[in-house]
Formats: sequence, structure tokens, C-alpha cells
Amino acid sequence: MPNLYRETAEPAPATAPLQTDVRADVLVVGGGITGLSAALHLAERGLEVVLLEAHDPGWGASGRNGGQVNPGLKVDPDGVERDFGAALGGRMNALSGGAPTFVFELIARHGIACDARRNGTLRAAVTANQASALAVTAEQWKRREAPVELLTGSALHDATGTDRYRCAMWDRRGGDLNPLSYARGLVRAALAAGARVHGASRAVRLVQTGAAWTVHTTAGTVTAPRVVLGTNGYTDDLWPNLRRSVVPVFGAMTATEPLPQALALSILPSRSVLYEVGAITVYYRVDSSGRLLLGGRGPQREIESITAVPYLPAYAERLWPALRGVAWTHAWGGQLGMTRDHYPHVHEPAPGIIACLGYNGRGVAMATVMGAAIARRIVEPRAPFDMPITAVKPIMLHSAWPVAVGAAIAKGRVTDWLGL
Repeated sequence: MPNLYRETAEPAPATAPLQTDVRADVLVVGGGITGLSAALHLAERGLEVVLLEAHDPGWGASGRNGGQVNPGLKVDPDGVERDFGAALGGRMNALSGGAPTFVFELIARHGIACDARRNGTLRAAVTANQASALAVTAEQWKRREAPVELLTGSALHDATGTDRYRCAMWDRRGGDLNPLSYARGLVRAALAAGARVHGASRAVRLVQTGAAWTVHTTAGTVTAPRVVLGTNGYTDDLWPNLRRSVVPVFGAMTATEPLPQALALSILPSRSVLYEVGAITVYYRVDSSGRLLLGGRGPQREIESITAVPYLPAYAERLWPALRGVAWTHAWGGQLGMTRDHYPHVHEPAPGIIACLGYNGRGVAMATVMGAAIARRIVEPRAPFDMPITAVKPIMLHSAWPVAVGAAIAKGRVTDWLGL
């Protein structure tokens, strides 16, 4: 049961491994959305850019996620401004709230074929406590003139096709796409802008060489005065303690066979994407082929079969009983980067080094805008930056993360079941 996107995505452009020693203005490590967006926007600004990816671009969670292009950060807007002040917090809210617009405009500008649709995001509440909190979230975004609306009753049923939810916040800014096609489209755009992209080129060592940095692969080196680290959930020990500053959490995805038309139209009729409020979220969408794609927390390992996540199809049948008997043809997963404070983290741990990671499940939109923000930071270092830049802070007892994540998932499921 392979990754559905591997079967349906646009063909991958050629990205030959690095085989020599080269120099550049900027080296980007990581061929996910962060790195690809940074490489594209740097190249568009006239810089010589080399990007190294250990596998093929889009191989990680950037090409395996739920395909949702969602606005905002995990923390509500008022909370963001409370945490970082009105000035920086306001810029963070504007950046994250406008991230889907940035993505869809980028897709249009570069003609990226990725099945992009801007049908909105539904954030749905199951319990009374969740519904109360969601009403607060909607009010905060409305105060900032965001196009959001709280759906209840028949309007909610008409949008979702299920009676499971008490309410949902419909945010017209959101949408969906095929994430692997999107990542590959970013590769093409970066190449067209003049960037060099090398797959199968793992960065194994990073050393300072005078005023520059040199990254070694098994077959070559790249030397550049500026280095962007965009490895997120697959961060290793290339830079000290960076891996230990985020928790890698596996998300699981499942997909049905293409559904009969009448059945497909009865499931999520609005064709918005939906993610549930709660400690342990479930998220889903119906793609243009009429498949239901549903994701959630899975076992903390790679999965290759629907038998590893039987609770996901079972939950879908709870939402829409007419799905009973439908074949679930695909199951896969990807490793996300989670932070303790639920914010993306940007670090400049040494002159010439910038790292960005930890999107907490909002990577498609946020990684895209952060890649562009990093490019601007490099070209215009005195310009205001719309996220806090912090020190790398290792998480205590990080080596115990598989046990801790398992315990947190179990606790979250109990909390959601109790309606807390």
C-alpha cells in the first residue's frame, strides 16, 4: 500500500547527485518545502543557490502530508500577540493568516500543476468545550477581518455530510493540493530561476572555512557564506542540538479507492478540507478523483499497510456509514517536526547559518512563506522579520521521545473522549 501521491503526482524533474566541489552564495540543506521555497526565492533575487537533499526533493513529510493549505498558527491570534507583543505578534498573525494566499499565488505565478483548489478550511469541534473555544477563535479572526464564519446546524451538515460536529469554523483562505506535485513544481521553478538542486546528496558534515561554510557529501562539497537548514522532522546532527530542539512525530495517511460519484458527493460536499479540534486531531479531504484522504496520529514508525491504522477507516465509517465496504487502497506516513511551544522555530546559531523548523502540522503553507522570509532575511538582513529568532534549545530527555509521544497520544485520546 504505497503513498498515493507517488502514484498520482507530476513526474519528478531530474536532480542529479552532487559529484564535485562547488561554490555558491547560499547553500540550502533539505529538499522539502522550506528548502525549495528558500532556494526559489533566493534564486529569483539573483543569488547563486545550491540545494542538497538526502533523497529526492519532496521525499519527506513535504510530499506525504494531508495536502491541506491551512491559515494561521496553532496558537490563536490573541495568544500570539500576548506571547510576542502587538507588533511582532501582529506580523506573525498576518504572515500565517496570509500564507495560503501566498501559496496559491505562487502556484499561479509558476504554473505549478498540483491539483490546487481553494475551497476553504473547516476547523471542526466535537465537544461542547471545543465548540466554545472554536467560537473564541472565530471571533478573534473576525476582529482581524479574516473571511471566517461559524457553521452550525444544517449549514454544518451541508458542508461536511455528517452530524458528528457541534460547530465548525469555515475559513475561506484555505484549500488543498497534491503536496508531492507541489514540491516537484517548486523544484522546477527553482531550477528555472537558476538554482542547482541535487538529490541523493546527504549533507554529512558542516565545517567553517574562514568566512564561509563547507558542507560535505559522500561525493562532493559545497562552500558558501550562507547556509539554510530546512530539514524539519528529518533533522539530524549536522548542526549541534538542532535535532533535539524538535520532536519528530509520525502522521499517518489513508486513502480510499475512487468513490462512486453519488457517495463521493455526500462526503464533505463543500470540498473544503477539514481538521478537527482536539488533542489528537483527525483531518481529511476528498480529492479531485473522488478519493477520501484521511489522516491522523499513527504508530511512531513508517507504515506500509492499512492494518497499521485500522482506527482511521473505522472513524471514517463513523462519520459516514455509507463508506462501509469501500476499499482503502493506500496507507503511508511522514515525520513532522513538533515544538514544545507550538510555534515554528527560527534560529541563527552562528554567523551565516539560519535554520527554520517545527511547523506543528501546518507545513504546506507555513514552510512556503518561511522559505520566502528566509530569502528576504539573507538579502535584506536589516528588514523586519515576521517571526521571532531564538536560540536553539534542546528538549530535555529528548531521547525518550517515542515513549513520550506514545503517552501523549494516549492521554490526548482520553482527553478528547472525555470532552475536556
